[in-house]
Amino acid sequence: MQATEIPLSLYIHIPWCIRKCPYCDFNSHQKRSALPEIRYVDALIADLKKQAGAVTGRSIDSVYIGGGTPSLFSAHSIERLLDAVARETALAQDAEITIEANPGTFDQQNFAGFRSAGVNRISIGVQSFDDVLLRALGRIHDASTAKQAVLAAKQAHFENINIDVMYALPGQTLKQARQDIEQAITLAPSHISYYQLTLEPHTHFYRHPPTLPGDELGWAIQQQGADLLTRHGWKQYEVSAYAKDQFICTHNLNYWQFGDYLGIGAGAHQKISFDTNSVWRSEKPKNPLQYMEQVLNEPTAGPTHHPLSQDELVFEFLLNALRMKAGFTRQLFERNTGLSFTWLVTKLQALVQEGLVVQLDDGLHCSETGYRYLDDLLMRLLPEVPETPPSPVA
Repeated sequence: MQATEIPLSLYIHIPWCIRKCPYCDFNSHQKRSALPEIRYVDALIADLKKQAGAVTGRSIDSVYIGGGTPSLFSAHSIERLLDAVARETALAQDAEITIEANPGTFDQQNFAGFRSAGVNRISIGVQSFDDVLLRALGRIHDASTAKQAVLAAKQAHFENINIDVMYALPGQTLKQARQDIEQAITLAPSHISYYQLTLEPHTHFYRHPPTLPGDELGWAIQQQGADLLTRHGWKQYEVSAYAKDQFICTHNLNYWQFGDYLGIGAGAHQKISFDTNSVWRSEKPKNPLQYMEQVLNEPTAGPTHHPLSQDELVFEFLLNALRMKAGFTRQLFERNTGLSFTWLVTKLQALVQEGLVVQLDDGLHCSETGYRYLDDLLMRLLPEVPETPPSPVA
């Protein structure tokens, strides 16, 4: 395996938000005073300079600025950051550059500024267009503001717009779920992320669980949404991702195809492959103050690197690649793991015989049954001591 053959992305984490949502398990911190915006961008740039040497000569095909709520930062800070990315790395001329935005913090001028700074894709965390359900989720915006944010992104000349919509929300009915998807379709974004609310450890909802739709209603809601989106021209290419035309998310596709990525910012993860058939993971300090202190004032300090064992490597590949509707090819598996596809087929033979995984001459994908019960399927593939990576966000 040649590391230069594996696609490379850059993830940038901005950890602050107006209010922590009760379902959120990301590394986010509620804004309680003025943000150290300038110093944090200084730290991000210093972090990038340190990490860039590990990927010299490799092109960065996508950049994702996630959080938290990155749209809390000014357009000037985002421009300064992206200028540094272009200066310190081999950023592809046609790179996809995404920023996440919360409808409760949108500003028309800032959206236009992000676009001028070089951001060409915006992901808006709508979650629902129902005010009752938005309150149940602890969101700071209402349905009207969500619609205005999407229209503001279009007025700022964003052609590539993602809307996040959640389903199986507390007390949600089939009719409410349908109305959410119909409203999302009416707004005509280029991409819709449609994903189920789950109760993640270390969240308020996990400690104080709300009443959620049961499995059968949840499945009916998911199928209803998928059918509506398909009928209106969105193509499902991953468990929770639907795209129009050529607007598949390059950045998340790289995660799902087990590509490499640099990660800068508080709590950011990264995965880098080397020509020696080894894959290393590392993680930055989660606390923003600790992160800034380490990056800016401890020049010799750096993240702890963790090499993946063969079992971890295979599990992480499958954890991501089996989310893809089309599965993965022999070539993708062998290029990104350095392992034999024949060996993998033998390892998955029981799942093939049970009809959960379909084997083709040049690849594997989940059957419809396997796709429905993907989490249970993956549990059967867990290594004894898994090192599970964070889930990417559209």
